[in-house]
Amino acid sequence: MDTELARTFLAVAASGNFVAAASRLHITQSTVSARIQTLETTLGTRLFERGRHGATLTASGKRFMRHAKILVRTIEQARHDIGLPQGYHDVLVLSGRIALWEGFLPQWVAWMRTTSPDVSLRLEVGFEADIMQSLVEGTVDIGMMYTPTSRPGLVAEQLFDETLMLVTSDLARGWPDEGYIHIDWEPEFHAQFSEHYPDVSTPTLVANIGWLGVQQLLTYGGSGYFPQRLVRHHLEAGRLWQVPDSPRFRLPAFMVFPRDNDNPTLKHALDGLRQLARSEQARKG
Repeated sequence: MDTELARTFLAVAASGNFVAAASRLHITQSTVSARIQTLETTLGTRLFERGRHGATLTASGKRFMRHAKILVRTIEQARHDIGLPQGYHDVLVLSGRIALWEGFLPQWVAWMRTTSPDVSLRLEVGFEADIMQSLVEGTVDIGMMYTPTSRPGLVAEQLFDETLMLVTSDLARGWPDEGYIHIDWEPEFHAQFSEHYPDVSTPTLVANIGWLGVQQLLTYGGSGYFPQRLVRHHLEAGRLWQVPDSPRFRLPAFMVFPRDNDNPTLKHALDGLRQLARSEQARKG
C-alpha cells in the first residue's frame, strides 16, 4: 500500500475534515478526497462518514487506524534507523509547548542522555493541534502540552499542575495594569481569569507563547500570568515581582503517547517524565 494513502488517512482522522488535512499536507482538497477514495476502494470498505460538520471515522476506519499508524511509523523508523549515528540503537521524538521546555523538559533530556546514552533524541517545539496530529500520524512519540484532545489510540496522562501567577516588572504600576500582556493559556485559564477579573477590559496586548510575554515584560515592563517555573529565577533575582493579593490559577500539564506500543525505549522515556514530574510537584509542595 502507498504510504501516502495511509498518511492522508491519518491527517483526515486527526483534523476531522478534508480541508484541514489538505492544508496540513500542502495538497488540494480534491487530492485528499481522491486518496481516501482510492484507499476505501483498495480496502473494500468505507473509512469515513462525510457530513456538513466534517469527516468522522466509521467502525472500519477506527480498526484501520492502528494499521495506518504502524505503516507510517515503520517507514519513519526505517528512515531514522538508516540515519542513526554509529553506536545508537534507537531514536525518540518528543514535541512540547515552549513553556514546558523552560526548566522541565531539559531535565528529561539530561536524564535520557545519562540513562540511555545510546538513544538518539529529536526535540521539537509545537502547539497542541500540530503535536496531536503528529502523534496520530506516528511522526512524534511523546507530546507534552496543556490541553490535549481525545484521539483514538492515544493516551493523555496528566503529569503535574502548573501554577500560573500574576507577576509585574514594577510593583508601583498597580493592578489592573495598562501594560498587562494576556497569554493564551487555553480555555481553562480564560475561564478562571474572567471569573476573578470580570471588570477588566479586553486586553490590548496578547501573545500565544509565555516565553514571548516574559521577554516583553523584562524589556518594556508590564505584567502577566506565567507558570511559576518560567519566572522563578526572575523573581529570585528581583527582576519581577508577584502582584500582591492576586489569585493563582491551575494549568494541568499532560504527556500524550500511543496506547499500543511495546517499545522499551518509549516506556523508559515515559517513566523518566513521571519521575521528574513527581520531583517538580515535591518542589512546589
